[in-house]
Amino acid sequence: MKKTLYIIFILSLFFSFQLKADVLKKLEIKGNSRISEETLKVYGEIQINKDYTTDDINAVIKKLYDTKFFSKISTSFANNILTIIVEENPIINTIIIDGEKAKKYKEAILEIISLKEKSSYVESDIKKDIEMVKSFYKSLGFYAAEVEARSQPIGQDKKRLNLIFSINKGQKYRISKINFIGDKKIKFKRLRDVIASEEHRFWKFISRNVYLNAERIELDKRLLKNFYLSKGYYNVEIISSSAESKDNNTDIELTYSINAGDRYRIKKLSTDIDPVFDNSIFEELKDEFTAFAGEYYSPFKIQKILTKIDKIVDQNELQFVQHTVKETVDEKNIDIIFKIFEGPKIQIERVNIFGNTVTSDSVIRSELELDEGDPYSKVKLNQSVSELKARNIFKTVKEKIVDGSERDLKVLEITVEEKPTGEIAAGAGIGTEGTSFSFTLKENNYLGRGLLVDSTISVSEESLRGGLNISNPNYNYSGNLVYGGITSTANDKPDSGYENTITNVNIGTKFEQYEGIFFSPGFDLSFDDLRVDGTASDKLKKQAGEFTEFNFNYSLQMDTRDRAFMPTSGSVTSFTQGLPIYADQPSLYNRLTYSKYHGFSDDVIGVAKFYGATVIALDEDVRLSKRINLPSRRLRGFETNKVGPVDQGDYVGGNYASALNFEAQLPNLLPEATQTDVAAFLDFGNLWSVDYDSSAGSSSKVRSSLGITTQLYTPIGPVNFVLAQPLSKAESDKTQTFKFQIGTSF
Repeated sequence: MKKTLYIIFILSLFFSFQLKADVLKKLEIKGNSRISEETLKVYGEIQINKDYTTDDINAVIKKLYDTKFFSKISTSFANNILTIIVEENPIINTIIIDGEKAKKYKEAILEIISLKEKSSYVESDIKKDIEMVKSFYKSLGFYAAEVEARSQPIGQDKKRLNLIFSINKGQKYRISKINFIGDKKIKFKRLRDVIASEEHRFWKFISRNVYLNAERIELDKRLLKNFYLSKGYYNVEIISSSAESKDNNTDIELTYSINAGDRYRIKKLSTDIDPVFDNSIFEELKDEFTAFAGEYYSPFKIQKILTKIDKIVDQNELQFVQHTVKETVDEKNIDIIFKIFEGPKIQIERVNIFGNTVTSDSVIRSELELDEGDPYSKVKLNQSVSELKARNIFKTVKEKIVDGSERDLKVLEITVEEKPTGEIAAGAGIGTEGTSFSFTLKENNYLGRGLLVDSTISVSEESLRGGLNISNPNYNYSGNLVYGGITSTANDKPDSGYENTITNVNIGTKFEQYEGIFFSPGFDLSFDDLRVDGTASDKLKKQAGEFTEFNFNYSLQMDTRDRAFMPTSGSVTSFTQGLPIYADQPSLYNRLTYSKYHGFSDDVIGVAKFYGATVIALDEDVRLSKRINLPSRRLRGFETNKVGPVDQGDYVGGNYASALNFEAQLPNLLPEATQTDVAAFLDFGNLWSVDYDSSAGSSSKVRSSLGITTQLYTPIGPVNFVLAQPLSKAESDKTQTFKFQIGTSF
């Protein structure tokens, strides 16, 4: 008992000292030269005539250290006098980046490090900044970069210094080989097409994707997982990724370990609707439920239904509606329940944007589904973040909801990290139809306004084409694409005795008129200069000269494919028409295309395609540059532009064209080691009618061919082979039983 009382007495005495407070009557500062006493009082939140305990004094010390003005702080508090003794950190006069020549990289380093010129030099921040610089070089592929930092005092008092970062970048680590191991179930070639990283080849000297990059590897893993999920592999795991150097050099083998698991089908879809809502307004969801039941699971199908729910909510002007998805796994089937309920009645008071130094606020806000005064919706917030990421101008996009000025108000904070948005690419090809080269320069965030600028030059043996295009994906917050551009094409046909130059200026827009139906109206102004020599045909000589044409064009497109990349179901239908407003030789152009995809199994994907086009003269004959030729991909087994009407030995194209294609894609026909895709095809096509001369190839003849096409991945790039047997043809047509093309981009 006595022992217990003694412990209580000691503890009471201890806490009495801890809680004892003295009134601060006077403040004395020692050791400061740059920082005034008043500034120190403000940052330390020190108040005269206020009671201060030991804990209060410790809080003052912490606040002063947080300013980073001081390297050492000590205090004493006696006789109502608080004495603070400080040692000030020196000021950084200049930060020198030694070992880096590129101005843009120097600027980037100065931006990411925490220490800045004209600010305090904090010894403890040096190590952190060194790691930041190393991480920066790793993102560029310099994984062995060495970074050291040292200070250079200025003057005798050593109150200022220069900070020097010495950098030895070393060499870039290149990806020499990419491997996919484990229970991957999908061929290497397909997986390689999904990821962003690429294997290094000597011609890919422009591409950044051939260098090892930790962020790109994480992107690859996300792309792989999303691809597997879209194919129904519900429990897929991208277990790991590893980068291994062979023979201690800078060539890296990048390996992804995958456990695909089993494929799952959607067994049943249903709704669980809060009684506060009228169930009948969600009846139209049954069409999607019926269409998706029994198909392989895909998060894109779930997202399509969620988008449909949001449209129903908007059409019926419902507020504070939220929804969640519950997925229940039963063996290899999944039951999906969409729960629709009334959420908290919370509104967005304010939207704050952080981190954008180049990109205008308006670009970011234009992609947000939520604005000031809107009811808060988690789904719309997620959609907003997805839209911002899809713009491909931000490295990261983060969202945060914080309390507003009132209980039912929230503030949405969007923080972005910008990234380089310029792209440069080049391409080359060689085949049975000659060689070609191309060069492309793109900017995805021109002037920080979210504009896409694309300039391209392409050269083949008979043509030279250059163009500059600019587009705004979300013009004036409307969600509509607006575009414009100028192109010039020069064609030289010495065998036919002519050359022509076509310059075109265009402007237009594209928007979703109805669900899944897009409308694209536009105008184009073209100038055609056709010159001939003595070897040209008489009819061609009559078309020589300069022509001007101003057209209104539009197209309608309906896309129901399950995905744009390697679709296995759905279709795409498109109709295009060109109407002359003013033309020296006016003509009316129409085109209809249709493609239907159906996956019979993992081993066979069927495709059926239709193509039809007409050009009709409204005054005189249709000019040479406006005449139609069948695209080579629509009629294989024949030389390009060597079918149809012939005028004195020249293939002049026709007024009408049609094609019907059947294709069976066989992705698993050959062993994976061959890295080859195979498809069998049956093509039908026709090109007929010449308005200026009924005797020039006037007869209509259905051409047809049967064959196989392969795409082989080789160290020098993809090689495409077409082996075709023409089944029917016109007498003047030139057939081509074998065709190959080697092409790559770098």
